[in-house]
Amino acid sequence: MPLFRRPRRVIGVETPPPTTRPRDVPASARLPLERGEQLLASAQEDAGGHWLLLTSWRLVERTDDGRTLLERPWHEVDAGVWDPDTWVLGVSFVDGLDGRQWGLRLRTGPGMVPEVLRDRTTASVVLVRAVDLGRPRTARVTIRTDLRTRDLVEQVILGRGARPDDRELSAQVHLARQELRGQVGLDPASTTD
Repeated sequence: MPLFRRPRRVIGVETPPPTTRPRDVPASARLPLERGEQLLASAQEDAGGHWLLLTSWRLVERTDDGRTLLERPWHEVDAGVWDPDTWVLGVSFVDGLDGRQWGLRLRTGPGMVPEVLRDRTTASVVLVRAVDLGRPRTARVTIRTDLRTRDLVEQVILGRGARPDDRELSAQVHLARQELRGQVGLDPASTTD
């Protein structure tokens, strides 16, 4: 034991230890896992006490009594943002619906949730091509993997303010789709897709 021990210095509210093991989630809130699926990280959000469960294949939000409020495979997660100043995790989805924010400061802390969210979302991305004809005429074409089935999924996400009836943007998106589909061995996209 050292003769002199520095006092532990905590700035702000001390964060509880991370909750990342399946046994730390109450039995009533546990997620039935499929064969080959693993719970990689978990945290309890501050406002309602819901549990965020991040598995190898999906992002799930469950109540203490086991109701599932949100369940999305990783290839449907568009982006996630962790703000360490506010302790808030924000997630958006490729369909633009059900974007969420969770405070992860008081109950369990964030644990490994931000890192696992980034890792799993990134793991599902195979190829990305940006189409930019000047603001607001932008789009993103992505080939992603469904991590459960290993199937390839094509996604086209129009930028904010981009119009689906913009013929020039649609033509450039179609070219990007053809290029990416060819690179991963998918059938060519038809002009009506």
